[in-house]
Amino acid sequence: MNNYETVFILTPVLSDAQVEEAVKKFEDLLTSNGCEIVAKENWGLKKLAYPIQLKKNGFYTLIEFKGEGTVVADLELAYKRDERVIRYLTTKLDKHAVEYAITRRSKAKTAKA
Repeated sequence: MNNYETVFILTPVLSDAQVEEAVKKFEDLLTSNGCEIVAKENWGLKKLAYPIQLKKNGFYTLIEFKGEGTVVADLELAYKRDERVIRYLTTKLDKHAVEYAITRRSKAKTAKA
């Protein structure tokens, strides 16, 4: 199993319930394909670096998961078919990126506490 990280941006016109529904949809897709979700971060409404589809803001979400390489194609196809998603990026993490993600999460937990 490989480690992956996916970040997607949802359109800013959604309510909080609609954002949670969209995130849940992609989580369910991953778990139904045998993936293990390692971490999920909701970064909230952020300003985009440049306008996308005439929108200047978007809801950012990051999901780290472990799974087979074939699930990435299914996930990205689901992103393309969902009109709420305006951008996405999925990357395979090497051992150094996995270690960095673990330390980043632990620092974020200690900062919240």
